[in-house]
Amino acid sequence: MLKTLTRSLSFRLLAIFAVMALVFVWGTTEAIRWVYTNDDFRELVSGHLALHVDYVRRDIGNPPRIDRAIAITQKVPVDIRIVGPALDWASDPDFPELQDLNFGASKYFGAEPGAWLEELKDVQFAELKQHRFLKIDQGPYAIIVSSPRISDHTVRPALLPIILGIGLLLLALSYVFVRFLFRPIEAIRTGTARIGRGDFDYRIADTRQDELGDLARDVNKLAGDVRGMLDAKRQLLLGISHELRSPLSRLRLSVEFVEDRDARENLRIEIAEMDQIVSTLLEAERLNTRHAALNRTEVHVRELVDQLIDDYFDRDRSRIQVQFQDDDIVANVDDTRLILLIKNLLSNALRYSDPAAGPVVLEVGKEQHELVVKVRDRGPGFSPEQVDHIGEPFFRADPSRTRTTGGAGLGLYLTKLVVEAHGGSLRLDKSYTEGACLVVRLPA
Repeated sequence: MLKTLTRSLSFRLLAIFAVMALVFVWGTTEAIRWVYTNDDFRELVSGHLALHVDYVRRDIGNPPRIDRAIAITQKVPVDIRIVGPALDWASDPDFPELQDLNFGASKYFGAEPGAWLEELKDVQFAELKQHRFLKIDQGPYAIIVSSPRISDHTVRPALLPIILGIGLLLLALSYVFVRFLFRPIEAIRTGTARIGRGDFDYRIADTRQDELGDLARDVNKLAGDVRGMLDAKRQLLLGISHELRSPLSRLRLSVEFVEDRDARENLRIEIAEMDQIVSTLLEAERLNTRHAALNRTEVHVRELVDQLIDDYFDRDRSRIQVQFQDDDIVANVDDTRLILLIKNLLSNALRYSDPAAGPVVLEVGKEQHELVVKVRDRGPGFSPEQVDHIGEPFFRADPSRTRTTGGAGLGLYLTKLVVEAHGGSLRLDKSYTEGACLVVRLPA
């Protein structure tokens, strides 16, 4: 889950927003703290507060005058209580008793670092039931000022939950906007995956007029260009293959007039190999089209394999060991293409396998709904660098082309095309170490 999130551009951008928001809040708080703790600001605000406290002292007087206290409560939304020798008066009968208020110093007033204002002389602070109280010493009397009025029952909202709620709401909105901004990326990923699998007719929907929309249009143009180049290559290859058939036929006829028997036989072999290459290329191009038609029928695989060995490998029968998981394996496949697939795998294995090391093993079985064909040889196998090139046209594990290891490198390429036309897979079994083991899986 975490790995998926960290790969998401939307999540990364949202994380950047969150970090920047935290940095902004921290920086703003520190800036406010710095402003409030600045000496000039402290002196200015502290001076004004001291003047107001002194005004209350002088206006009420000593001994306190109740009429002046009433006048203050009428002008300012506060309540006042005066306690002293032979005096206990309050502007509101519900004003708390003096012993119910826990007066003391305030963290905002003082000379300590972090205090916002300078300490006020003979002034203490208390808080009770959403009301703040200020006690001013006036000789033997105490003047207690309540803000707001006792009768005003205000509910002070909790600041921290509000800030967190607003922050989470902003993050959620940011996530929605970011997802909308990057929504075309998913369509582009899907499109590039389908185009990469060979669906060059697929086009990414062009729904945005921005840089991501430009990217989608560029990918669509790239798909069209690649499709055009592949079609041109395919037409050229088919044309060349067809054109080669005529001169090969004339060569085959002309070679019969060669008097030297050995030379005539060698020419026949070379012409046959050229004809095989041309036939393979034509078949490969037929299978390489998106509309490659398969003639699927119910095939009894054991009968097909027995007939294949009789027709093509009668001389090498002693070098081939056939193993069937079940005598009655039936698969819905194109029997002609399946014969071509197994024939190419066996030919390739026999070509590279050392006869003295043991036979080539053809193993046929069925796993769930798949036909599984394995061919194991006793040859040099594939190096790690060669594994990724298995099935490429004209790729040969042995780059030296001799009569014993000859071949144009089209056998496995054609095998891979047959497998893909059936919707199957071709892979190398890396656990087999005595040579190479190619495993084919076809939907049965």
